[in-house]
Amino acid sequence: MSNYLHNTENTIALTGAEAAAEAMRQIEPGVVPVYPITPQTPIIEEFANYAAKGEIKTEIITAESEHSVMSAAIGAAASGSRTMTATSSVGLALMYEMLNIASGMRLPIVMNVANRALSSPINIHCDHSDTMGVRDSGWLQIYCESAQEVYDFNLLSVRLAEQPEVSLPVMVMQDGFVTSHLLEKTEILSDDIAKNFVGDYGYPNYLLGENKGLTFGALMLPEYFFETKVAQSQAFEKSKLSYKELALALERITRRNYAEIELFDINEKTESVIITMSSAAGTVKEVVKKINKKDGKVGLIKVRLFRPFPYAELGEAIKNIPNIAVLDRTFSFGSFPPLYSEVVQTLNQNHFKDKKIQSYIFGLGGRDLREKDINNVFVDMIENKFTPGIKFLNTKKY
Repeated sequence: MSNYLHNTENTIALTGAEAAAEAMRQIEPGVVPVYPITPQTPIIEEFANYAAKGEIKTEIITAESEHSVMSAAIGAAASGSRTMTATSSVGLALMYEMLNIASGMRLPIVMNVANRALSSPINIHCDHSDTMGVRDSGWLQIYCESAQEVYDFNLLSVRLAEQPEVSLPVMVMQDGFVTSHLLEKTEILSDDIAKNFVGDYGYPNYLLGENKGLTFGALMLPEYFFETKVAQSQAFEKSKLSYKELALALERITRRNYAEIELFDINEKTESVIITMSSAAGTVKEVVKKINKKDGKVGLIKVRLFRPFPYAELGEAIKNIPNIAVLDRTFSFGSFPPLYSEVVQTLNQNHFKDKKIQSYIFGLGGRDLREKDINNVFVDMIENKFTPGIKFLNTKKY
């Protein structure tokens, strides 16, 4: 853990990677399979340091690839161990087969992901092509703006995954390098409080328990396969209520909000909003504050919970806002990008006909999102410069 102390004994400077490792130390999972990949590596390095110093008793498995990491995680979780891991980019892509197996077996694995662009060309910096590429693999997905959210959502995610009515794996995302490698003031709970919130591992259906007749990885023909997928879908629906309950429980401890979406500087006068996720929200907040100081009418909606998507909550938030810009940090080739598509679906579900909406793509391969870029988005909305299709922020002409 970093030694840069701030105002209180529980407030320290941590990178996003260190924040994830610190939460994992307090959770002390039974098994953590690992394989290094930039920019996730500092998470497992820091966690391994805790184990090397004897501060935790976690069994760390050094696998030969990310595919093997998730294979080991599945075996560990199925055998009855609280299991966590971490990865990035092509490491996550290599896990793809096993991601679906983990969710199909209803195993409550929690995985930190430091978002990084997928190849080709090779790039080690941030965008969301890795986790958006597996958004339908049956994992819950939470996107974090800061090291503080990384720490907090690790604690929440373990509880969420292990709820009997949920029993699904969870990904906790942070932007590679932007969040994973930059120091931020982070408030850390005492070990006792953190461990008490997380609680003992209570997954009831595991191979080495007293339950009889359990099968993992069996062949399932058409007579039953469909029903298992319906059951997974129903678990996602149930996870919405579990998420709300756990968010409120953690908020009572930390006094920080964990709602599915964060509303920033939005009131009855707001006319234009940007909707985005992760670290970009911090830059948008700075622009919103500056515009609204000059009697502007703009705001931000930050989506934290992407799977399951909070359609009802977002619909309520935008019902009185006429102008919407959605900023995605990835492509969906041949279609509109993922977050924009979900916002449009929210409009359709609520039968909103009077809103103007524009899709923007930004920050691919780590390209900086600057305040002037965000200001230009608000100018587009204020001056009614909406155009069909997708706009690209801060690109070079070629």
